[in-house]
Amino acid sequence: MVLKNLMKAKEGGAEPLSDDAALAQSGLLPGLEALPTVTLVLEKRTLRVAFANPSAESMLDLSRRQLVQMSWPELFANGDELVATIAAIAEHRFHATHLDAVLERPGREPLHVHVVVGFLESAPDYVLLELFENERHLRTDREERIHDLSIANKQLIRNLAHEIKNPLGGIRGAAQLLEFELGVRERQELREYTQVIVKESDRLQTLVDRLLEPHRHPHVVGDVNIHEVCERVRAVILAEFPRGLTIERDYDVSVPDLRGDKEQLIQALLNIVRNAAQALRERIGQGDARIALRTRVARKVTIAKRLCKLALDLRVIDNGPGIPEEIRDRIFYPLVSGREDGSGLGLTLAQTFVQQHDGLIEVESRPGHTEFQILLPLVN
Repeated sequence: MVLKNLMKAKEGGAEPLSDDAALAQSGLLPGLEALPTVTLVLEKRTLRVAFANPSAESMLDLSRRQLVQMSWPELFANGDELVATIAAIAEHRFHATHLDAVLERPGREPLHVHVVVGFLESAPDYVLLELFENERHLRTDREERIHDLSIANKQLIRNLAHEIKNPLGGIRGAAQLLEFELGVRERQELREYTQVIVKESDRLQTLVDRLLEPHRHPHVVGDVNIHEVCERVRAVILAEFPRGLTIERDYDVSVPDLRGDKEQLIQALLNIVRNAAQALRERIGQGDARIALRTRVARKVTIAKRLCKLALDLRVIDNGPGIPEEIRDRIFYPLVSGREDGSGLGLTLAQTFVQQHDGLIEVESRPGHTEFQILLPLVN
């Protein structure tokens, strides 16, 4: 073992090596430095952090210099929960183990991680920890937030729409009566004002109708071929944008039919694809705008807290400028839009229609790449 000489022989009169120098002698540091995963090395007796790679600095938002001055229990408020596991590895009871943990950090959000704890053969005085963000837990939390928010938004929209609709009819009716009186009395120059009232009332009525659209019609369930839905949407968008836009197909023909309302699914997908096309106006002008429609079968996925054996994974991918960061977390909220001329209802309605099919929409975006994912259960 390289580290048999961690302590220089006292009879030789040499000073003992520091922990960091001893670890450096093992030859492990270059490899650990290059690992993309979050990696920490702890001194097994004191649980002091002897090494942290750049990924650990990034996740923990602490520099290596800060980290090596801390012990594991100091790093996390509930760090003691893993001490027994680390001790078991240090005592050679087993060479490696793994577990899920929630690591609490004072004043910050807890980390949901999968932790791998391992014994270092070439550095027996140290224990290796690798931390992986627990994507499944994060995804479940995100889905729950989206689901709860959608329910709250749905009730708010319905109540608000009804509250607006009733007085709106009265305003429009009064404006029409006033217009009639002005016409009789030959005050034609004032009719311009009543026309403004009538036209703006009609515009608000259209907005209210769109808000109430998902709740007005019965949910008509039947067998739906998702590729027929995609082709219908593709034809509509290419008719609206005949030049400069390419819509690519990447279909998995093994995707079975799903049970759902075909018209609602068409409307949901149309809203998403049209939103992408409108965001691509600049690239359409340049002639290099692209939208891809991709279908796959996903297995054993959790949607809205339910495990689905099979699910449809439908992606809408574009090469546009991306969703502005300031609205990225609110993109499905009603009346939130990244365009000045946008109503902010298209994605809200799409999410509502998909949730009526027990599904979910998620989005990832960066400049040059925006990807909407629609998950719909095929088999529960």
